[in-house]
Amino acid sequence: MSDDGPMHAQSQEAGHELSDSGISGRSTTDGPQDAPEQKHHHRRVSSFRNRRSTLSGTQQELWERRWPEIGAEARDAAGRPLTRDIAQWFGRRAPVVLEIGCGTGVSTLAMAVEEPHLDVVAVEVYRRGLAQLLGAIDRNDVTNIRLIRGDGVDVLEHIFGTASLTGVRIFFPDPWPKARHHKRRLLQPETVALIADRLVPGGVLHAATDHAEYAEHIAEVGDAEPRLRRVADTAAGALPISVRRPETKYEGKGLQAGRDIAELVWVRTHGMTE
Repeated sequence: MSDDGPMHAQSQEAGHELSDSGISGRSTTDGPQDAPEQKHHHRRVSSFRNRRSTLSGTQQELWERRWPEIGAEARDAAGRPLTRDIAQWFGRRAPVVLEIGCGTGVSTLAMAVEEPHLDVVAVEVYRRGLAQLLGAIDRNDVTNIRLIRGDGVDVLEHIFGTASLTGVRIFFPDPWPKARHHKRRLLQPETVALIADRLVPGGVLHAATDHAEYAEHIAEVGDAEPRLRRVADTAAGALPISVRRPETKYEGKGLQAGRDIAELVWVRTHGMTE
């Protein structure tokens, strides 16, 4: 969950502990979140933390009404990964942006509204955060967002193919600051390599974090991927997607506390080793 604050555990505004990233990637500070219902049979270490929560009556009604239309699970009840025709789901063919760990979707919604020519697939583990984003989509009549509940790497592996994404956004993923937990971090070399494969030439990987050591790790991993080239802020205007994020409530608190926000942007090169 990523768009609502210092991404440390999966989405703060959603009630996570501060993390946006999710495969999820964040944790929640304002309350426990619901644990993923899917059973994962792969051996990869997940980057999200289990949380339990319930939806309010209004959220549950909205969920039952809108989720079948614009929401989907990454895996079925037996734990099998699901596939989906993205163009059919949106009812059009347009450039697609994947946001991993959308949290409560503050950034997701704002950026989608500013870029109606893009289709945005937002992935989150925690249902409460998705319910809040679902409500915002419904109130604002936004048509270019779809939601997936589950593991972001599952989505990259099973729903999107090579050169199918114009952008991947990962805002404030859980930094898992303790050394023994670093293996849980979402942005590892293998995941960045998978993202590079899924991006079209010229496509964008945009990551943000307020954790200094994790920023160094992300920069090192991204720069080491031969299919990605780092982009300076001055070049951002030429990118196919916006890299301007709205400041969220929790991000603002982090800035007031003196935490710097690292914005890391790469583009997919045209060749394998350019």
